[in-house]
Amino acid sequence: MRVAFALLIPLMTQAANYSARKTAVDGIEVVQLADTAHHMEVSIAPSIGNMAYEIKVAGKNILFFPFHSPAELKENPTFCAIPFLAPWANRIDDDSYWANGKKYLLNGDLGNLRRDGNRKPIHGLLNFSPLWTLVAASSDDKAAWATSKFEFAKHPEMMAQFPFAHTITMTYRLANGEVEVQTTINNESAEAMPVAIGYHPYFRLDDSPRDQWKVHLSARDHLLLNNLLIPTGERKPVEFPDPYALKNGQLDDVFSDLVRGADGRARFWVEGKKERISVTYGPKYTVAVVYAPRSREFICFEPMSAITDAFNLAHGGVYKELQSVPPGGQWKESFWIAATGY
Repeated sequence: MRVAFALLIPLMTQAANYSARKTAVDGIEVVQLADTAHHMEVSIAPSIGNMAYEIKVAGKNILFFPFHSPAELKENPTFCAIPFLAPWANRIDDDSYWANGKKYLLNGDLGNLRRDGNRKPIHGLLNFSPLWTLVAASSDDKAAWATSKFEFAKHPEMMAQFPFAHTITMTYRLANGEVEVQTTINNESAEAMPVAIGYHPYFRLDDSPRDQWKVHLSARDHLLLNNLLIPTGERKPVEFPDPYALKNGQLDDVFSDLVRGADGRARFWVEGKKERISVTYGPKYTVAVVYAPRSREFICFEPMSAITDAFNLAHGGVYKELQSVPPGGQWKESFWIAATGY
């Protein structure tokens, strides 16, 4: 397989300011994208959940990545960098969920469920999966990109938990000093497929400690959660000042009714003395989770296509906005990461 892989994917493509290079870091296959004009580099490990683990701006990694290499992450899978959450993000309130009026049971004996401190299934099945296939790594005079896909129906242990045949295609695209993460879902099953995916990117600033960071929350509604961190269905207006100083407390909150510009996108940011990291949500990312615990040097702006426990809350009539893909249909959306002041 490695020989075919090498034949299909060129070791390096380069055009003008952009390049895409396939290499190995401590034995892990990695794609490195570069934008020399903006002094940016992106490193992606397809065989570890297709995670981007470095976004370097002027030599500084703006992602929280507490390892020296992706090999260390593989040995000790830890939430950091940019984990992908599918086929559900956040928690499910039981070992079962509803879709299209049917109840489906999760099987803990399969060994592919992640659980939170209350033993609730959390963040889906793909976080550190080695089952992604790199299908393109290239560049032209406008961008550099890497595309990988996950063919869900090929893996019985996945279908046993979420019996909807589908293919996920993820593209990291570096252009004009910004990283786009585009996700496409093609529904290959005979039923409508609910979409409750998300990402959990971890960001860090280099010019100041966490308690000096300020945050812009681009949302109108703040969702109330129960003691298991499941939405109750109640919402209240966002009460945080703008910007919100992290020295005043932690964040572990779910927001909706995002404030969007004329382009339909919502923009969240964190800034220190000069550095600022912005995360822009496309229209189909309707929910934002923001996580900034005390005494930790990171903040997460998490693009979500649905609220926590969306499958069950939608079935119960509490949540009306759950998206779905019809048989043979496609869901596609992006979020963007940019950094200034470096």
